[in-house]
Amino acid sequence: MTVDPRSGVPIYLQIVEQVKRSVALGILQIGEQLPTVKQLALDLTVNPNTVARAYRELEHADVIETSPGRGSFVRDNGSVQSAKSAASDVARDALDIALREAKSVGLARNDVRELIDTALDRWFPEEQ
Repeated sequence: MTVDPRSGVPIYLQIVEQVKRSVALGILQIGEQLPTVKQLALDLTVNPNTVARAYRELEHADVIETSPGRGSFVRDNGSVQSAKSAASDVARDALDIALREAKSVGLARNDVRELIDTALDRWFPEEQ
């Protein structure tokens, strides 16, 4: 896991997004233990409170569960829908960032729509 303090996205949200993506893609398996808050903070060279905030967000989103004294684990709710939801959350967050950037550089709505249509055609050609 890596974070970029210059990305404009809060570090805790970067952590949340990366964990959600890892769960959605099966990189993190159900029941798998996440690093401790202290260990991840050391690995990423960030404040432990930042990691703790990310873990709270992930708990609130039902992606992980934390057991005092045992650690934080990928939630086992037996639902494929949870992984799909996590994937949708990751994609939505990435789109929000891209659209915010497009707006900040002054692109008009129709220009952005053309860019999105072009990207859709490139990445999903079979659905034309």
